[in-house]
Amino acid sequence: MTLVPRLRGRAPLIMGVLNVTPDSFSDGGLFTHPEDAVAHALRMVEEGADILDIGGESTRPGSRRVDAEEQIRRTGGVIRALRAHVPAQIAISIDTTLPAVAREALNAGADLINDIHGGGEPGMLELAAERQAPIVIMHMQGSPETMQVNPTYKDVVAEVHEFLMLRAAQAEKLGLPRDHIVIDPGIGFGKTREHNLALIQSLSHFAASGYPVLLGTSRKRFMGSICNETDPRALIGATCATTALGVVAGVRIFRVHDVKPNRQAADVAHALRGGG
Repeated sequence: MTLVPRLRGRAPLIMGVLNVTPDSFSDGGLFTHPEDAVAHALRMVEEGADILDIGGESTRPGSRRVDAEEQIRRTGGVIRALRAHVPAQIAISIDTTLPAVAREALNAGADLINDIHGGGEPGMLELAAERQAPIVIMHMQGSPETMQVNPTYKDVVAEVHEFLMLRAAQAEKLGLPRDHIVIDPGIGFGKTREHNLALIQSLSHFAASGYPVLLGTSRKRFMGSICNETDPRALIGATCATTALGVVAGVRIFRVHDVKPNRQAADVAHALRGGG
């Protein structure tokens, strides 16, 4: 596996979003046909993606759950096709909260589990340990269906950090090596604009934990409220700003829809930080 050694390094990694769903918030319905999904994934690789994140369930605010069988139907063939077409050094990630979906994706050739529920479903952390598969542990308050209904914290940075450290420790106790665990503060998942800004301002605190950090701000609504922009596809510049700031703060992975501009933002920020 080539992903874990890269997680140990300093260079920022770009994770390209590939939602094979009919209803994701900014690209739903665009890549539901496998040939369209593969073509888009190959474009993202050409533009500089290091990881391709395949999701079969929308997690936009208000979305409803999709069962394991349907997620597997949507993602399995795409993952197998990508594994046959993309270079070996490109990692494939499955974006799911369900262990059954993650297991089938790993069997199909995925390298990484991206879990917005932070390993909360019984068996998910055990699966990662069993397969020695890297996992992204994300924080979310509530569920996608309810998460933006009055999210409340006493200290959002402290509470999110504590949650992530506890879940990461659980994964290590089960036998997953520390360098296989990525933490994600979950921007936009059960947070207000003020919560999101506080977490982004504290990214260096999360990076200081020693776990690789993933940042997912791409086209998120809180930036539109700052920029007076309602079209999420018009938030490329805003996303790139958070990418550059994230690199300076020590973030390792950036989950984005628009690969090329964020690749540029990350590489320039990395060079300015002294990374070459």
